[in-house]
Amino acid sequence: MKIVVAPDSFKGSATAREVAEAIARGWRSRRDDELVLLPLADGGEGTLAAFESSVAGSIRHRVTVTGPDGAPVDASWLMLPDGTAVVELATTSGITLLSEGGLLPLDATGRGFGEAIADALAAGASRLLLAVGSSCSTDGGAGALQALGARLDDAHGNPIRPGARGLADLASVDLTAMLAVPTRGAIVVSDVANPLLGPDGAAAVFGPQKGATGDDVEAMDAGLAHYAGLLPASAEAAGAGAAGGTSFGLLAWGATLEPGAGVVADAVGLEAALDDADLIITGEGRYDAQSAQGKLPSHVAGLAHARGVPVALVAGSIDARTDEFVAAVALAELEGSVEAAIAHGEAALERAGAALAAGFDGAA
Repeated sequence: MKIVVAPDSFKGSATAREVAEAIARGWRSRRDDELVLLPLADGGEGTLAAFESSVAGSIRHRVTVTGPDGAPVDASWLMLPDGTAVVELATTSGITLLSEGGLLPLDATGRGFGEAIADALAAGASRLLLAVGSSCSTDGGAGALQALGARLDDAHGNPIRPGARGLADLASVDLTAMLAVPTRGAIVVSDVANPLLGPDGAAAVFGPQKGATGDDVEAMDAGLAHYAGLLPASAEAAGAGAAGGTSFGLLAWGATLEPGAGVVADAVGLEAALDDADLIITGEGRYDAQSAQGKLPSHVAGLAHARGVPVALVAGSIDARTDEFVAAVALAELEGSVEAAIAHGEAALERAGAALAAGFDGAA
């Protein structure tokens, strides 16, 4: 049998590569099949690693950028063989770069993300894939735009303060000196469809995850609304609220937005890997109702079903119907709890792979 193992990362527990390899080890403990490992991502944390492990000839470029609290951060971006640069916000301006007690909901900046994009452009990137998950800022992409050459000034002609706090001070916008979007375009990839503003927007939905209080959320949403009125992009665009509105700012630059799962799957050749496959195993850390609305496992299942390939799911926990899968294994059930599943990590994933192999006869 040909078995494709194509999971997302299990956030905070294992990379997509580690997940795929652990599931494969478990499968091999029960069956001797051809296993094709294809780690995936949906635009969030781990996208860079998924591309690096799945696209031969990728080259990682190191860069030091301004971190979310203003301190230098050692980060990197990836150049693919076709001249596409993959830049991941999580490595430059991500929430994991700040300790839980040090979150800065009003002051964290995404400037470092823009600096990494500029570095990729200087290296000759002809296309950009911009993964925007795991942000710790709600600055609407203002910091990134400034790093790319935008002037965002207050009433005195000075650059606005970093972070969401500075948006209320914005008096003038000049994008004319910005670096040009590369010839083959810039694509923002994300699994988030939220607009920029309102009850479903960047501040209301994601602000509390970044340490924002109720008053902070109100102030951030008002600042984003003021900011949106001065930039040439739609605040209502699906996904404009991703990464604290970073997607909105990049839209104003000239980027486009696309669902991350599809972009990554296309780039790493998932459809070709499905040729003659007898089963594909996918997964993510938590499979819930939101997952079923188009996140990576759902996207993988759609591609597989169109080719008549059955799909199995492995997840840390499962809290949604799994009708589209021929089998579904929750690590929390195998190990007795979510905490135990996280603690046992790759061993739990191996058990899941073995369980799937034991129950698969190729006739599903």
